[in-house]
Amino acid sequence: MKDELLFYNAYEEFYKMASTSETFRDFCIDAYGADFSQDGFSDVKQIDMIIPFIKNSDAHILDIGCGNGKMIKYLGDKTGAHVHGFDYSDNAIKQAKRNNNYDDFCVGVMGEIEYPKESFDVIVAMDSIYFAPDMATFVKQIRNWLKPGGVLFVAYQEGDVMDKTENENTTIFSEVIRTIGWEYEVKNISADSYNMLVKKREVALSYKEKFEAEGNGMWGDMLIEQTDYVLQGKEEYLKHLARYIYVCRK
Repeated sequence: MKDELLFYNAYEEFYKMASTSETFRDFCIDAYGADFSQDGFSDVKQIDMIIPFIKNSDAHILDIGCGNGKMIKYLGDKTGAHVHGFDYSDNAIKQAKRNNNYDDFCVGVMGEIEYPKESFDVIVAMDSIYFAPDMATFVKQIRNWLKPGGVLFVAYQEGDVMDKTENENTTIFSEVIRTIGWEYEVKNISADSYNMLVKKREVALSYKEKFEAEGNGMWGDMLIEQTDYVLQGKEEYLKHLARYIYVCRK
């Protein structure tokens, strides 16, 4: 049953809200620099880091956990590339199809969904890879989906869903990719992530009354609560949370 999957019911309701709320759209633009209907740790600066790996308009990009498809649409609009995505949320995929002219978007679960070998030039996993029931098996599957020379781009947060480890080379994901013999590059963006969350909190507080007037006060409160981490200050935050960008080339 999909409703037994982590956060499934919450995300079904979240994407219902995101499809109709003008306040949430405006919040995303002010907090993150663009409206991707995101609720977590990624802003437009992180998404722009993907663009250099999309070499031309013939490229095919897969978004793992694509939500309502706004982020991958942004990349497609910027590069002309062909966009694909899957998500376990039915509501998200209905919206993704509408937002992307009914391109290749489908309901799917990590570890169950399959694509033909060597289908994609770039595969993106923004805060989704840790939901795989067996991360090692799923990463092998991803590598199989990539074309030769293709790139897996992963945004990985610790201290939230995943426990904080010592550094970028001790995460569960880094251990998995080393175990399967896949070389990687990694960038620590934890300090930038802290600064982004400070801004997100300021914007969320300023939008609180607008969310309430719209009948979405619960979601406005959620966005504020997601930034409680920054109340401890930057030094303490960096002891308990971290954010990394991993790039794996096939």
